[in-house]
Amino acid sequence: MAKLVLLSQGLVGRTHDLKVDKTTVGRVDDNTFLIAEPSVSSHHCEILLKGTDVVVRDLNSTNGTFINGEKIAEAALKPGQILRLGQIEMRLETEASGAPAPVAGKKTPENTVIMQRGVSLTALEAGAQKGFDTAGKGFSKKDNKGNKIFFIVAGVVVVVIVGLLIFAFASMK
Repeated sequence: MAKLVLLSQGLVGRTHDLKVDKTTVGRVDDNTFLIAEPSVSSHHCEILLKGTDVVVRDLNSTNGTFINGEKIAEAALKPGQILRLGQIEMRLETEASGAPAPVAGKKTPENTVIMQRGVSLTALEAGAQKGFDTAGKGFSKKDNKGNKIFFIVAGVVVVVIVGLLIFAFASMK
């Protein structure tokens, strides 16, 4: 039986047996093989069992699908080859392949873009404890001198215009 063995830090040793003809791989729960990592697309790729061949098909992923460093749209994955989805690397192993060959030195993916997920509730709470409401007064209005100057200048301009209008009407009579 074929299986994928994850090689990336934090996931080392995790495996997924390829038991069905079509295995979907991605970041969301409806995939057969879930990899909850930001560089992996929601529906990243599918792995097809065609007889004894294992075929990988990219599903228009953001960060691409690579076999031994080569970007692919669809290609056969051989035992011992490295499949990379975003920043996650895994190796195909089969019972016939025996012990896997050692992995070459880790290199940084060139075309990978990590999409930010947003701010976690924990980070918001930590920020609130550190910087918000330090005086216990809640949020206060910012003192903006620019607005004060604008309103003073606008008031002076209005008074000058009104004065000129009064002068103009008085001189017409």
